[in-house]
Amino acid sequence: MYDRTDAMPMPPYPLNCSTPDCKNPAQYKIAATWSDGVASELKTYGLCCADCLPTWFRNSRQRYAACKQIPGETLEAPGIFLLQRGHRDRGLQRLGDLEKQMLETEG
Repeated sequence: MYDRTDAMPMPPYPLNCSTPDCKNPAQYKIAATWSDGVASELKTYGLCCADCLPTWFRNSRQRYAACKQIPGETLEAPGIFLLQRGHRDRGLQRLGDLEKQMLETEG
């Protein structure tokens, strides 16, 4: 029988920006809270670095606007979350001020 106490901890692995050809580490998670009325989770649009953030945030809002939901399903507008090693989705800090700044810059 496998004894989990003897297992070696999994080493941390780098999270890279989701932009093709970008080699920067991801600093942000663009995501939206989704629910079917029973379960709820953070749906990820992408992980990105600071340089790629404006493009990812703009694209996530365009994809959100095109989403169709079924009865009982909810999907909040995408937000910007600070990626933090060792934190699950529920523990990520939402950066509302940065979102507001990005929205003001868009128009």
